[in-house]
Amino acid sequence: MPLLFVFDMDDVLYRYDWRVRMGLLEELTGHDLVELRRRWWHDDGEWRAEAGGYATAGEYHAAFETAMGMPVPVDDWLRIRRAAMTPWPESFAAVRRAAELGEVALLTNNGPLVEAHLATLAPEIAELFGSELHTSSFYGARKPDPGVFLALLEAYGREPSEVFFTDDLPENVAGAESVGITAHRFTDAASLVAAIEAFTAFRAEPLADPR
Repeated sequence: MPLLFVFDMDDVLYRYDWRVRMGLLEELTGHDLVELRRRWWHDDGEWRAEAGGYATAGEYHAAFETAMGMPVPVDDWLRIRRAAMTPWPESFAAVRRAAELGEVALLTNNGPLVEAHLATLAPEIAELFGSELHTSSFYGARKPDPGVFLALLEAYGREPSEVFFTDDLPENVAGAESVGITAHRFTDAASLVAAIEAFTAFRAEPLADPR
Protein backbone atom coordinates (compact mmCIF):
# COMPACT_ATOMS: atom_id res chain seq x y z
CA MET A 1 0.00 0.00 0.00
CA PRO A 2 1.36 3.49 -0.83
CA LEU A 3 2.79 5.65 1.91
CA LEU A 4 0.47 8.36 3.22
CA PHE A 5 1.71 11.91 3.76
CA VAL A 6 -0.55 14.07 5.94
CA PHE A 7 -0.22 17.85 6.09
CA ASP A 8 -1.54 20.48 8.47
CA MET A 9 -2.85 23.61 6.71
CA ASP A 10 -2.40 26.76 8.80
CA ASP A 11 1.24 27.83 9.20
CA VAL A 12 2.38 24.87 7.11
CA LEU A 13 0.77 25.40 3.71
CA TYR A 14 -0.54 28.91 4.39
CA ARG A 15 0.54 31.65 6.73
CA TYR A 16 -2.46 32.08 9.01
CA ASP A 17 -2.85 35.48 10.66
CA TRP A 18 -5.46 35.13 13.38
CA ARG A 19 -5.21 38.86 14.11
CA VAL A 20 -6.39 39.68 10.59
CA ARG A 21 -9.36 37.35 11.01
CA MET A 22 -10.31 38.79 14.38
CA GLY A 23 -9.92 42.36 13.13
CA LEU A 24 -12.31 41.75 10.26
CA LEU A 25 -14.77 40.00 12.58
CA GLU A 26 -14.60 42.98 14.91
CA GLU A 27 -15.59 45.22 11.99
CA LEU A 28 -18.40 42.91 10.92
CA THR A 29 -19.94 42.19 14.32
CA GLY A 30 -19.04 45.25 16.38
CA HIS A 31 -17.58 42.98 19.09
CA ASP A 32 -14.03 43.61 20.26
CA LEU A 33 -11.46 40.83 20.57
CA VAL A 34 -12.19 40.16 24.22
CA GLU A 35 -15.88 39.81 23.46
CA LEU A 36 -15.25 37.55 20.44
CA ARG A 37 -13.19 35.27 22.66
CA ARG A 38 -15.88 35.23 25.30
CA ARG A 39 -18.61 34.43 22.81
CA TRP A 40 -16.94 31.80 20.64
CA TRP A 41 -13.22 31.13 20.88
CA HIS A 42 -13.24 28.75 23.84
CA ASP A 43 -13.85 25.10 24.75
CA ASP A 44 -17.62 25.26 24.21
CA GLY A 45 -17.37 27.17 20.93
CA GLU A 46 -14.68 26.85 18.28
CA TRP A 47 -12.68 24.14 20.05
CA ARG A 48 -15.85 22.07 20.42
CA ALA A 49 -16.52 22.54 16.71
CA GLU A 50 -13.02 21.41 15.80
CA ALA A 51 -13.56 18.23 17.81
CA GLY A 52 -16.75 17.34 15.94
CA GLY A 53 -19.24 18.94 18.31
CA TYR A 54 -21.37 20.16 15.39
CA ALA A 55 -22.36 17.49 12.90
CA THR A 56 -22.83 19.76 9.88
CA ALA A 57 -21.74 23.09 8.47
CA GLY A 58 -25.30 24.32 8.97
CA GLU A 59 -25.27 23.44 12.66
CA TYR A 60 -21.94 25.17 13.10
CA HIS A 61 -23.13 28.28 11.29
CA ALA A 62 -26.31 28.50 13.35
CA ALA A 63 -24.37 28.13 16.59
CA PHE A 64 -21.88 30.79 15.49
CA GLU A 65 -24.64 33.26 14.66
CA THR A 66 -26.31 32.58 18.00
CA ALA A 67 -23.02 33.21 19.78
CA MET A 68 -22.48 36.46 17.87
CA GLY A 69 -26.08 37.54 18.52
CA MET A 70 -26.55 38.56 14.91
CA PRO A 71 -26.68 37.19 11.35
CA VAL A 72 -23.27 36.40 9.86
CA PRO A 73 -23.65 35.39 6.22
CA VAL A 74 -21.60 32.35 5.23
CA ASP A 75 -20.01 34.31 2.39
CA ASP A 76 -18.75 36.92 4.86
CA TRP A 77 -17.50 34.22 7.25
CA LEU A 78 -15.56 32.57 4.41
CA ARG A 79 -14.24 35.88 3.07
CA ILE A 80 -12.84 36.76 6.46
CA ARG A 81 -11.29 33.31 6.99
CA ARG A 82 -9.67 33.44 3.55
CA ALA A 83 -8.32 36.95 4.16
CA ALA A 84 -6.23 35.57 7.02
CA MET A 85 -4.52 32.98 4.77
CA THR A 86 -1.40 33.69 2.69
CA PRO A 87 -0.36 30.88 0.31
CA TRP A 88 3.12 29.40 0.64
CA PRO A 89 4.08 28.04 -2.82
CA GLU A 90 7.24 26.38 -1.49
CA SER A 91 5.10 24.25 0.80
CA PHE A 92 2.80 23.35 -2.07
CA ALA A 93 5.89 22.03 -3.87
CA ALA A 94 6.52 19.76 -0.88
CA VAL A 95 2.99 18.37 -1.23
CA ARG A 96 3.59 17.72 -4.92
CA ARG A 97 6.80 15.86 -4.09
CA ALA A 98 5.00 13.76 -1.48
CA ALA A 99 2.29 12.96 -4.04
CA GLU A 100 5.00 11.54 -6.31
CA LEU A 101 6.10 9.24 -3.50
CA GLY A 102 2.71 8.15 -2.16
CA GLU A 103 -0.70 9.57 -1.33
CA VAL A 104 -1.41 12.91 0.36
CA ALA A 105 -4.09 14.10 2.76
CA LEU A 106 -4.90 17.24 4.73
CA LEU A 107 -5.65 17.32 8.47
CA THR A 108 -6.37 20.76 9.92
CA ASN A 109 -7.92 21.71 13.26
CA ASN A 110 -11.12 23.33 12.03
CA GLY A 111 -14.87 22.87 12.18
CA PRO A 112 -17.40 21.60 9.65
CA LEU A 113 -17.95 24.96 7.96
CA VAL A 114 -14.30 24.96 6.90
CA GLU A 115 -14.60 21.27 5.99
CA ALA A 116 -17.50 22.04 3.65
CA HIS A 117 -15.68 24.91 1.94
CA LEU A 118 -12.02 23.89 1.93
CA ALA A 119 -11.81 23.95 -1.85
CA THR A 120 -13.00 27.59 -1.75
CA LEU A 121 -10.82 28.66 1.17
CA ALA A 122 -7.72 26.89 -0.12
CA PRO A 123 -8.09 26.70 -3.92
CA GLU A 124 -4.32 26.48 -4.40
CA ILE A 125 -4.23 23.04 -2.78
CA ALA A 126 -7.63 21.69 -3.82
CA GLU A 127 -6.22 19.96 -6.88
CA LEU A 128 -3.19 18.65 -4.97
CA PHE A 129 -5.32 16.89 -2.36
CA GLY A 130 -8.43 16.13 -4.36
CA SER A 131 -11.10 14.70 -2.08
CA GLU A 132 -8.62 14.20 0.78
CA LEU A 133 -9.24 17.64 2.29
CA HIS A 134 -10.46 17.11 5.85
CA THR A 135 -10.72 19.01 9.10
CA SER A 136 -10.37 17.52 12.56
CA SER A 137 -14.16 17.76 12.94
CA PHE A 138 -14.49 15.07 10.26
CA TYR A 139 -12.69 12.66 12.61
CA GLY A 140 -14.48 13.69 15.81
CA ALA A 141 -11.39 14.87 17.69
CA ARG A 142 -8.90 17.71 17.43
CA LYS A 143 -5.14 17.64 17.44
CA PRO A 144 -3.18 16.83 19.59
CA ASP A 145 -5.71 14.25 20.84
CA PRO A 146 -4.35 10.82 19.77
CA GLY A 147 -7.93 9.94 18.87
CA VAL A 148 -7.84 12.10 15.75
CA PHE A 149 -4.76 10.28 14.49
CA LEU A 150 -6.23 6.86 15.27
CA ALA A 151 -9.38 7.84 13.36
CA LEU A 152 -7.25 8.96 10.43
CA LEU A 153 -5.38 5.64 10.38
CA GLU A 154 -8.66 3.76 10.38
CA ALA A 155 -10.15 5.93 7.64
CA TYR A 156 -7.20 5.37 5.33
CA GLY A 157 -6.56 1.76 6.31
CA ARG A 158 -2.93 2.43 7.18
CA GLU A 159 -0.51 1.20 9.79
CA PRO A 160 1.26 3.99 11.71
CA SER A 161 4.56 3.01 10.10
CA GLU A 162 3.10 3.87 6.68
CA VAL A 163 2.18 7.45 7.61
CA PHE A 164 4.14 10.71 7.71
CA PHE A 165 2.62 13.80 9.35
CA THR A 166 3.76 17.41 9.51
CA ASP A 167 2.49 20.25 11.69
CA ASP A 168 3.92 23.52 13.00
CA LEU A 169 2.90 22.88 16.63
CA PRO A 170 5.08 20.59 18.75
CA GLU A 171 2.12 19.27 20.73
CA ASN A 172 0.44 18.10 17.52
CA VAL A 173 3.64 16.42 16.38
CA ALA A 174 3.80 14.66 19.75
CA GLY A 175 0.16 13.57 19.40
CA ALA A 176 0.92 11.86 16.10
CA GLU A 177 4.08 10.27 17.44
CA SER A 178 2.15 8.90 20.42
CA VAL A 179 0.31 6.49 18.09
CA GLY A 180 3.43 5.53 16.14
CA ILE A 181 3.18 7.94 13.20
CA THR A 182 6.40 9.50 11.93
CA ALA A 183 5.95 13.21 12.53
CA HIS A 184 7.91 16.30 11.53
CA ARG A 185 7.63 19.76 13.06
CA PHE A 186 7.35 22.23 10.21
CA THR A 187 9.74 25.16 10.21
CA ASP A 188 10.38 25.67 6.49
CA ALA A 189 9.62 23.99 3.19
CA ALA A 190 13.18 22.84 2.49
CA SER A 191 13.38 20.95 5.79
CA LEU A 192 9.97 19.46 5.13
CA VAL A 193 11.03 18.09 1.75
CA ALA A 194 14.17 16.65 3.32
CA ALA A 195 12.07 14.93 6.01
CA ILE A 196 9.71 13.52 3.37
CA GLU A 197 12.65 12.15 1.39
CA ALA A 198 14.23 10.66 4.51
CA PHE A 199 10.99 8.97 5.58
CA THR A 200 10.51 7.51 2.11
CA ALA A 201 14.09 6.25 1.93
CA PHE A 202 13.82 4.65 5.36
CA ARG A 203 10.59 2.89 4.48
CA ALA A 204 12.17 1.61 1.26
CA GLU A 205 15.12 0.01 3.04
CA PRO A 206 14.94 -3.79 3.17
CA LEU A 207 14.71 -5.39 6.59
CA ALA A 208 18.00 -6.71 7.86
CA ASP A 209 18.44 -10.48 7.84
CA PRO A 210 18.20 -11.53 11.53
CA ARG A 211 20.49 -14.55 10.93
